[in-house]
Amino acid sequence: MSEETMAIPLPPSGFDLPEDRFIDRELSWLAFNERVLELAEDENLPLLERVNFASIFASNLDEFFMVRVAGLKRRIATGLAVISSSGFSPEEVLSHISRAAHQLQERHAKVFLEKLQPALAEKRIQIVSWDSLDDSEKENLAEYYRKQVFPILTPLAVDPAHPFPYISGLSLNIAVMIKHPTEDGHLFARVKVPPTLDRFVKVTGTKFVALEEIIGEQLGSLFEGMEILQHHNFRVTRNEDLYVDEDEAENLIQALEEELARRKFGPAVRLEVSKTIDPEVLALLKEELGIEDDDDIYHLEGPLDLTGLSTITKINRGDLRYPPHNRITNRYLKPVMENEKSIFQAMRERDILLHHPYESFTKSVQAFIEAAAEDPKVFAIKQTLYRTSGDSPIINALIKAANAGKQVLVLVEVKARFDEENNIAWARILEQAGVHVVYGIVGLKTHCKLAMVIRQEEGRLKRYCHIGTGNYNPTTARFYEDYGLLTSRDAVGEDIAKLFNRLSAYAEDLSFSELLVSPVGVRSGLTKLIEAEAKNAMEGKPSGIQLKLNSLVDEEIIDSLYRASKAGVPIDIVVRGMCALKPGLPGLSETIRVRSILGRYLEHSRVFRFLNNNDPILYIGSADMMHRNLDRRVETLVRLRQADHLREMEELFRLSMSDSSSSWHLAGDGKWLRNAGQSSQGLVDVQEQLMMRTLQSGFSN
Repeated sequence: MSEETMAIPLPPSGFDLPEDRFIDRELSWLAFNERVLELAEDENLPLLERVNFASIFASNLDEFFMVRVAGLKRRIATGLAVISSSGFSPEEVLSHISRAAHQLQERHAKVFLEKLQPALAEKRIQIVSWDSLDDSEKENLAEYYRKQVFPILTPLAVDPAHPFPYISGLSLNIAVMIKHPTEDGHLFARVKVPPTLDRFVKVTGTKFVALEEIIGEQLGSLFEGMEILQHHNFRVTRNEDLYVDEDEAENLIQALEEELARRKFGPAVRLEVSKTIDPEVLALLKEELGIEDDDDIYHLEGPLDLTGLSTITKINRGDLRYPPHNRITNRYLKPVMENEKSIFQAMRERDILLHHPYESFTKSVQAFIEAAAEDPKVFAIKQTLYRTSGDSPIINALIKAANAGKQVLVLVEVKARFDEENNIAWARILEQAGVHVVYGIVGLKTHCKLAMVIRQEEGRLKRYCHIGTGNYNPTTARFYEDYGLLTSRDAVGEDIAKLFNRLSAYAEDLSFSELLVSPVGVRSGLTKLIEAEAKNAMEGKPSGIQLKLNSLVDEEIIDSLYRASKAGVPIDIVVRGMCALKPGLPGLSETIRVRSILGRYLEHSRVFRFLNNNDPILYIGSADMMHRNLDRRVETLVRLRQADHLREMEELFRLSMSDSSSSWHLAGDGKWLRNAGQSSQGLVDVQEQLMMRTLQSGFSN
């Protein structure tokens, strides 16, 4: 059952909860992306970082339309959509989305044209129009066009012999109206801007012009002998969500590959056009692309597709970036890096809590897998892979281990959204190397981040494990904030071994001592812990709940938090993205505070802390509080036991919730307000503080 069609849980008898107690999740997501846009607007941030946030905003919004808006439209068309938990009908949700998205895209374009472009020019980084170039610059770009662009362009005409061409999703295109010199009427043609070339082309030094402008000025070379009447830029977003019925599929990989081939032909859900587009050209695009609602058309000033600003962010100007952070080797792994002890010895001595990217992923998690691949005492390695990098040292180490005769099992999640093709390719490479590759449990995505190494020691087999909140991806580990635990605790090893058996074969014993595992244990386990805090509060004992998440939209969990708040439990929530809970409302959520922290790193870790009468219980793991994570994914949370780890997490929440820290505060009406106004000036940067504290405890690479 999809998360949208699930029945909204009723409040328990005798407990009055208002029907309008949830913020709409789609509008909450748009509010998150608005916070990203506010970073692009923040003049106290380094300029190229602001440009990067503008690019991220555009990329985020693309995915939102490809998946969330596309899915909502599909459900409305098929009659499957239901009233949302916020009380809006599907049509109302779509209308609210359209209104907010139009405002945000227009604001985004304005930020670029009125703020970022002039600020870049002041720093001698110019994004200019073709008309502003001198003759020599135009000639140089014309030569670049002839050698590097023209050979890969394919103009496609529309006439009785040439049907309207397929327009791929997110491609930037030029609509061209042309006229034969001896015939009446005019013809339409489409030219695709090559996505393989830099979107902004260097003129000289740090002076750039948009690629589509260069092509637009050279259209005569594509339609020789014809008269170019006009040309306009446009861009289409299509439904690129993926659906495979695993119960009906005889071969999951084959079914996925077939669906991936179909995905690029999904219906159009958004049409972006230049504000000056000719009405006749727009009417043609609407008809041929199947755009029926004018609300799906976005008329924008300036260049379309500002994801292309990533070209500008690559400019080597350290003065316009965040000050560099030196990655730290975790202090308990320092002797390992200096060859004074093995990583297995370090893990036997204590649990090691890692915090990326402040602490090096390469010299901790990657080093753990590489050491296991080389160690002759290691007999087996088991690991989950959800997303990984293009040239993955982790996968290379697993292949090396298999070649050395070790038993290697890898669970590859081939349904990881937008990484399906990459993961299918990795699965085949691993299989060819002799790795045992499995794809998890039918109907469930395997989202947990687990690695287990089995090593022969003193006549017995010893398990060493890593449990993380983020993916085994050395590239994203440089800018995703995540926690990971390296442990040799026997109880954790037994739990993970049991879970791997369930994932690779058949096992029905799903009881765990140190883990909470979805789809059967995370919601129920956390609900019990929330209820225990409510009981402590009602009995006058110390109580408190602190959560750090990417998303909080599960109604059952939110209702449990509401009940705990009514019982008097202080509740602090740090959420990066969506939050459907309404904090600070009298009689419902008076004791709940919600903050959001965005910055140079993408906040990605999930942490769950319960005061438990001053004997804290704390879990970290892969699960957000969403239906899909709790009901349709295999997720794991692992309990932290060491006193220093518990203190570290307590300090994390103290810093994150401080009124002196740069953050956004969620109000009961669903509005997010930036602390102390619309800028970061004078506030403590949480990520900067965490980097400083990590520097004090470790050593620089």
